Amino acid sequence: MNIIETALPGVLIFEPRVFGDARGFFMETWSAAGFAGAGLGLTFVQDNHSRSQKGVLRGLHFQNPGPQGKLVRVARGAVYDVAVDLRASSPHFGKWVGVELSEQNQRMFWVPEGFAHGFLTLEDDTDFLYKCTAPYAPQSEFTLAWNDPAVGIEWPVGDVEPLISDKDARGLSLDQVPVFA
Repeated sequence: MNIIETALPGVLIFEPRVFGDARGFFMETWSAAGFAGAGLGLTFVQDNHSRSQKGVLRGLHFQNPGPQGKLVRVARGAVYDVAVDLRASSPHFGKWVGVELSEQNQRMFWVPEGFAHGFLTLEDDTDFLYKCTAPYAPQSEFTLAWNDPAVGIEWPVGDVEPLISDKDARGLSLDQVPVFA
């Protein structure tokens, strides 16, 4: 597996080995030993799957307390996936990194604990899968505003306003969210 570091330390892109032929393809998406060998001794407690139409923006979500690390990928379609550093002690606090994940590139994105996470779907009927290191805790969930100018994410939306949930429309600004130490 090829591991690509991003501009935010700890946020990683994984490119698995894909074995394909005329019948289709095979790839390993998770191996405890393989990830431990890369320095990520992770224990996942929950898997999630969402399907969205083109132009849906989900996030930027995080839990505090009870933060979740997330290993995310796309099984069908494509997304622009974003992580925002919410660790107050980090020199990268408030910075973001984005990556396109698709069924074509088969990339996976590791979003560690202490980061907000969100994505914009780029194709209809996009299936987004993620493994989480902590269970979902709605009482601890917060939403960082997807369009907070203090963060300045450059979402590839063009002139079209993304489709967001009521909860995400009420997202908080960076100076309002409960950040991590």
